[in-house]
Amino acid sequence: MEAILSAGTDPTRANSADATALPSSLELPALFEQSLRDFFASRRDMVENIGGGYETAVATLESFVLRGGKRVRPAFAWTGWLGAGGDPQGTDGDSVLRACTALELVQACALVHDDIIDASTTRRGFPTVHVEFENQHRGNNWSGDGAHFGEAVAILLGDLALAWADDMMRESGIDSDAAARVSPVWSAMRTEVLGGQFLDISNEARGDETVESAMRVNRYKTAAYTIERPLHLGAALYGADAALIDAYRKFGTDIGIAFQLRDDLLGVFGDPSVTGKPSGDDLRTGKRTTLFAAALDRADATDPAAAQLLRDGIGTDLTDSEVDTLRIAITDLGAVADAEARIAALVESAGSALESSSATPEAKIRLTDMAIAATSRTY
Repeated sequence: MEAILSAGTDPTRANSADATALPSSLELPALFEQSLRDFFASRRDMVENIGGGYETAVATLESFVLRGGKRVRPAFAWTGWLGAGGDPQGTDGDSVLRACTALELVQACALVHDDIIDASTTRRGFPTVHVEFENQHRGNNWSGDGAHFGEAVAILLGDLALAWADDMMRESGIDSDAAARVSPVWSAMRTEVLGGQFLDISNEARGDETVESAMRVNRYKTAAYTIERPLHLGAALYGADAALIDAYRKFGTDIGIAFQLRDDLLGVFGDPSVTGKPSGDDLRTGKRTTLFAAALDRADATDPAAAQLLRDGIGTDLTDSEVDTLRIAITDLGAVADAEARIAALVESAGSALESSSATPEAKIRLTDMAIAATSRTY
């Protein structure tokens, strides 16, 4: 199997590190997507045998998974494997790629369920899965409540994505030693992302407005399964030593949190044509992000009127004008500048951990470029 540049990597820099390892013009995301297509095809007969419209529902999940996304998680896992010494030209290259691709099905589960929890109506410019099935219910004049039907089907499809992620990993073709090394990492990652999701909704219900709580959510809901554990997974697939795993996890935690901080900014200031979500969506859905918590903390200390404005506005059906007013308040309070400073510090800390590690020079270049791409998205 040919080695491929990962998303966000500069081909000139990567080829200068190892011209022989990167001869292909193919893109890594395309290989992940083909692996996903092959997996869905392998399940088609099983699904069709069940009948009753199940195949149509699963086709919606397949469309959702293949619709877009940067394939960040499998790219980090793959690059972690390369950095530990993995050979993409070797006999285990295809199986490792399939194992890394399984992360996209975990991501699909998280997104489908997260959209229900957040009552989001669009994802990547399309109706969210639960809204799509709600519309289908109403369009067919079926009995019962359309919204409840949509959520119920989306929950099941999210569960199916998680179950199939396990299947894809198990059937990837990695050898028994690699499977044994990967198993505890995979288990920890699934537990952490669900724990992070619990912390998120629990904080909102309890009205926990602290920066510390928001950062804990970032650590487990996003950083752990977006970058830290995928890198750890790649290292485990190869059989890397503890020192490299520790360096990867430090790098992954810092970049993962920075990634979420950037996402928080996009959730308030992002262009809908870029984010695929309504402008100011995080404010309307009431997400207690680090950005919002930092703004509220500063307002409580210096500007009670701004603090009241933020508390009254979050989680309500804001007009575009009201969203703009909250954006101005958040910016004037210094929360945007604070987020940018946090991102810069985390990127620098991650870079130091990576540079001092035993990862291959090629992987260090790739991971640096990927980190920049993940944390410097514009809004």
